[in-house]
Amino acid sequence: MTRPVIYYIRHGETDLNAEQRLQGQSDNPLNAAGRSQAARCGEILRSLLARDGRAAANVDYVSSPLNRARASMELIRAALGLDPQTYRIDDRLIEMSFGQWEGWTFADLKMKAADLLAAREQDAWHFVPPGGESYAQLLLRIREWHAGLTRDIVVSSHLCTGRALLAHLGLVSQAAASRSRIDHAVVYVFDEKGMTRHAA
Repeated sequence: MTRPVIYYIRHGETDLNAEQRLQGQSDNPLNAAGRSQAARCGEILRSLLARDGRAAANVDYVSSPLNRARASMELIRAALGLDPQTYRIDDRLIEMSFGQWEGWTFADLKMKAADLLAAREQDAWHFVPPGGESYAQLLLRIREWHAGLTRDIVVSSHLCTGRALLAHLGLVSQAAASRSRIDHAVVYVFDEKGMTRHAA
């Protein structure tokens, strides 16, 4: 059976992203750049759906429960001419938790937790930040979510969830996934051919 196509979009930028701080599950709003990025993704998606012969109204839509992902989804749907509020929430798509490290920069980590940061560099996939979770733990919920897909879907989620999806689909190794770029203002298409990246 053909696997459903996933149109994967990382939420638009927040102020914490702009400041290069670990955001994790802290619930922050989009900034002005982030709102523009999300709307641009809607325009990219509209072109991709037309190219693929898919009606926007016939594709499933799901978001992480965090504000930045939901706001992005609503801007994306508005750009497609759809009711901004009509989409599903799935808690399994929430970003990986960085626990006590949320809000910190890597410069902060080098000063305050250099030993733990060094351990993370040795094995980022299995490393668990204090009070947080690892990519290995995140993968379990992404695998469960993916197993339930029944039709083509647009996803508004996060950096680390996108990395876990890359590893789950076997497109890169787990070690490579933990360093993979999942950028703002890009629509990633996961299909039988692998992954393609689409930016304006």
